[in-house]
Amino acid sequence: MQLTVLGCSGGIGAGLGTTSLLIDDDILIDCGTGAGQLSLEAMARLRHVFITHTHLDHIAALPLLIDTLFDQLQGRPLTVHAQPESIEVLRTHVFNWQVWPDFFELPDRDHPVVRFEPMSPGTPVELGGRTLEMIPVNHAVPTVGYCVRGGESVIAFSGDTTSNDSLWEALNREPQLDMLIVECAFANEERALSDIARHYCPETLGVDLAKLRHRPQTYITHLKSGDEERIMAQLQTGMPERGLRRLRSGDVFQL
Repeated sequence: MQLTVLGCSGGIGAGLGTTSLLIDDDILIDCGTGAGQLSLEAMARLRHVFITHTHLDHIAALPLLIDTLFDQLQGRPLTVHAQPESIEVLRTHVFNWQVWPDFFELPDRDHPVVRFEPMSPGTPVELGGRTLEMIPVNHAVPTVGYCVRGGESVIAFSGDTTSNDSLWEALNREPQLDMLIVECAFANEERALSDIARHYCPETLGVDLAKLRHRPQTYITHLKSGDEERIMAQLQTGMPERGLRRLRSGDVFQL
């Protein structure tokens, strides 16, 4: 199983893209602006998109991706997996003919180019030897992380979240955990804002990481643009034993 980081930033800027992770060459987890790094040929190989939640930095490229692939997807629709609440948000606020064409019914209602597949935590989806399972987390809107199992490897992605027990209890039930990608959006000095927005800062992430019994390779994502070095320094000072590393766009992992 190969993981390619297309985008992992908490904002945009030169060389920065928001959250989008590519599993092998056919599965995306989230479709933020980082998905725009794919070539047209690579986009055409995508078959599934798994959404954590509907905040713009995680779905910004989805309408454009579908539109770009419109001809290739006729008769071979792209499947978008998301919680029912997220699908309803996409239907009501994005694919509504005002923000973007309604791809729930294009080219016609019986043969749309995209298929929205409701998914719930605790119900894994198996795709060609890889299994993806939602894990509920604590964010400002209904949000999940994902546990991805492929071959002999297990990867977990927190999605956007702040302090919770559900993610860590689910990961502790796994026999093994090889890689953890976990968010930390704000520095400790902005803890009040972090709590309101329901993101981690180093202090709150440190408390929750102590709940994890595994010792996976741990990478930090969703760092606020321009504040990456300060946040990483606080994380590494507070948890030197964890060997925390900064996730970067363009990283490729073979697991």
